[in-house]
Amino acid sequence: MSKIKFGTDGWRAIIDQEFTFENLTRVTEGMAAWMKANFSEPSVMIGYDCRKNGPEYCLHAANVMAHHGIKVFIPPHFVSTPMVSLAVHKRQIDAAIVLTASHNPPEYNGFKIKGSFGGPAFPATIEEVESRIPDVAGVYHDQLEEFRKQGLVQYFDMESVYLNHVRDTFDIDLIQNSGMKIGYDAMFGAGQRAFRKLMPAATFLHADYDTSFQGTAPEPIERNLGEFQALIRSKGLDIGLATDGDADRIGLFDEDGNFVDSHHILLLLIHYLHKVKGLQGKVVYTFSVTPKVGKLCRLYGLDSEVTKVGFKYICEIMMNTNVLVGGEESGGIAVTGHVPERDGIYIGLTIMEMMARSGKKLTELVQEIYSIVGAFSFQRRDLHLENSQKDRIVEGMKTGKWKQFEGYQVQRMEDLDGFKFFLDSEQWVMIRPSGTEPVLRIYAESATREGAEAILDATIATILS
Repeated sequence: MSKIKFGTDGWRAIIDQEFTFENLTRVTEGMAAWMKANFSEPSVMIGYDCRKNGPEYCLHAANVMAHHGIKVFIPPHFVSTPMVSLAVHKRQIDAAIVLTASHNPPEYNGFKIKGSFGGPAFPATIEEVESRIPDVAGVYHDQLEEFRKQGLVQYFDMESVYLNHVRDTFDIDLIQNSGMKIGYDAMFGAGQRAFRKLMPAATFLHADYDTSFQGTAPEPIERNLGEFQALIRSKGLDIGLATDGDADRIGLFDEDGNFVDSHHILLLLIHYLHKVKGLQGKVVYTFSVTPKVGKLCRLYGLDSEVTKVGFKYICEIMMNTNVLVGGEESGGIAVTGHVPERDGIYIGLTIMEMMARSGKKLTELVQEIYSIVGAFSFQRRDLHLENSQKDRIVEGMKTGKWKQFEGYQVQRMEDLDGFKFFLDSEQWVMIRPSGTEPVLRIYAESATREGAEAILDATIATILS
């Protein structure tokens, strides 16, 4: 059997190829062995999203866990990752599993591990689980009915726990009565039921159950949201919220149908939570995020820290420090007052509350940020390359092969996680291999979109030549 390795955010593989019931058994056995070694009476929650075979995979993993004497809680229907994370924390369960490939294309599924604190398991935990995954899967007869009668496997309504928490946190009536016209693109993902219950008057897109995702990766980035963008413009909506397959990542559009990326969202959150609401705390962000986040923190007197790419690194800091905002370039953002977990719906509601309280459009709020840190545009492209070509490019960066990208001179380079080339004080480009897909990601920032796209064109032409 092949070795199973966890990437940036869990183990992911193609359904019916590497993601099989047999391999799921192996990973679940590794998790069970870790739990029995660390807890006297272990208990686990297992959730799943809207991907193919989700309910069957969930029941299979529950059966394996129960065979090992571990008490299992499962949902009555699909749930988002933030629902599982919140429920495992509220219910004080030892750990959780989320069967999801998050934003990956529909042919993928995956296995995320969550800690009892309600966030991604620490890297040391992942390594320990990995080390316990057997080479050959055991055989487990289906005894779920018997386990349910014994109370070893129980249904638990994680969605209701989440909805109650959200309603206790936000002034939902204020948002609903503000006159704001809200759009929501669920991308066929696990946020669809919850958002419909929270904002029934919203305009919905792709908010039904379709395991094919109509062939589009449920990643809330601009190139995947063209239909939603057109809907926002045609309906005259004030804000458009999109979430990914397991609803932990956010995509956002303003009232003009322009995409508002995570960098801008992070700046808006810092401004709202600290400057408007007076909250304190550290700001933690990953290596691929705009340096303007650090600039705003310095202006506001807030501590900040840059981490490697992967929310698990942010979560670990949130466990030990008062963190106001933590976030990634890829749409995963957490804020104080919630579990240390990314949550697309929760962050979307925070921005909606900001708009409702201020009475301002999203474009106006972004302009407020620009007046403080300067206008900027961030763009990203993903190159699908053969591993040999990807490895050649990575090796070239390690050896300092490129001092310029078609006329853009490199002033300095940082390599905390990937390779970030600073071209001048306001422009940079970053190259990083994905931790979950056979992809090389290229990121660029400039004062304008045209400037950022030009940097991307020059960089890609250089490294592929």
